[in-house]
Amino acid sequence: MALDFFSEEARKWWTLGAVAFGLFMIMLDNTVVNVALPSMARDLGVGLSELEWIVTGYALTFASVMLTGGKLADLLGRRLIFVVGLVIFTGASLACGLAESGEFLIGARIVQGVGAALMNPATLSIIAATFPPHQRGMAIGIWAGVSALALAIGPLVGGLLTQHLNWNWIFFVNIPVGILAIVASFVLIRESKDESLEQRLDLPGLVTSGIGLFAFTYALIEANTYGWTSGRIIGAFLVAAVMLTAFVLLERHQRLPMLDLTLFRNGTFAGANLAILLVALAMFGVFFFVSLYMQGILGYSAVQAGAAFLPMTILIILVAPIAGKTSDRIGSRWLMTGGMLLVTAQLVYFSTLGATEKYVSLLPGLIVGGIGMALVMTPSAAAAVRALPVDKSGVGSAVLNAFRQVGGSIGIALMGAIMAHEVGGLQGPEVFRDPQRFVDGFSVSLRVAAGIALLGAVVSFVLVRAHEPHEPDTAPDVVPEVV
Repeated sequence: MALDFFSEEARKWWTLGAVAFGLFMIMLDNTVVNVALPSMARDLGVGLSELEWIVTGYALTFASVMLTGGKLADLLGRRLIFVVGLVIFTGASLACGLAESGEFLIGARIVQGVGAALMNPATLSIIAATFPPHQRGMAIGIWAGVSALALAIGPLVGGLLTQHLNWNWIFFVNIPVGILAIVASFVLIRESKDESLEQRLDLPGLVTSGIGLFAFTYALIEANTYGWTSGRIIGAFLVAAVMLTAFVLLERHQRLPMLDLTLFRNGTFAGANLAILLVALAMFGVFFFVSLYMQGILGYSAVQAGAAFLPMTILIILVAPIAGKTSDRIGSRWLMTGGMLLVTAQLVYFSTLGATEKYVSLLPGLIVGGIGMALVMTPSAAAAVRALPVDKSGVGSAVLNAFRQVGGSIGIALMGAIMAHEVGGLQGPEVFRDPQRFVDGFSVSLRVAAGIALLGAVVSFVLVRAHEPHEPDTAPDVVPEVV
């Protein structure tokens, strides 16, 4: 029987489509920027630290505000917060595209991250409120597939737009999509909010965690500019330590904390989150610097660099669902441990590459890394949710995504600090004029990242428990984003 386009049944799927528009846009911006970095460096005259801020400014704000965004959606209305996020994200995208300096672009990216942090948790809440339990799994599967597709094609889309138009268009393309999503949201999405539980914003937690993460990232990125022993950098590390300590103390004593620290009493949940943080810490920096390596050292065009990542991203999409189903049968510990070891092997292999490699030399590392990341990402998400009661699965998903974004931000900053030290303060296009110095710094950074991934393997094996089967009717309805 044909589906009536105006029926209640059809409305649910139109709602999913509207949500998917916004989700696609914010997930695309996680990966679309990397291949455009060399063009940005040339046009804006910026160096490594500014390029790092262009990427980490978005990811760090995304991570810091995401948990608050989820609470705002439940408190004020999911459609309202989703649309507010869309408006902020779309407006910031226009500002990014019009940027004529590195500082302006960084500021616009930070605002863009705020919009994404308001939208992302609202997307899942809208789906949960719209679909009944027997359809929710399919809807969330489509939601996760849209997210994975956006991440996968991001580098290629970024390369095509940068090479054939200009890097500005990786932001301009968001504007018509955003406007369409805003209109569709008002037409197709019904307002909903959580009226069953007490809701309160944890502003002290938001402020202390945001300042602490920003100060720590600032110290890592700017240390080679001002000197590791300068008052500015030491002060930034001290501010980070004080603020993050204050955040932990506040969250322990808040009646309705932003981050429920009692969740981490469960070793499997703690291990899954640490594994996500460590793999993101190791890999986000790799994506960032491999894009620079391909274009600045190996001479790839933006399109070639974007296409070069396809084997890895496609493998993540193909292997992740299989890894998830396998973790339901045998548990997550061995899959996560094996995946972390494969990621370690990829990073060690990449660290041996030189300044004159052909693509065939990069391909084995991309394949091994794609399989490894898929074996870590989906089973760790499954382990984190499986470790919690059903009514905590939503907040568990939000925590997992926040840990991923924080790990990615710190990873780029850490690898950038190592690279900046090795290239001796060279700025902008100058970093590519001595290929051997760049490759040497790249190699050191990759070996550090490999050590982080190896630590992730140990964490996964030690903290994640052996499989504990759960009954089908206790399985959570909310599934974390698998990326």
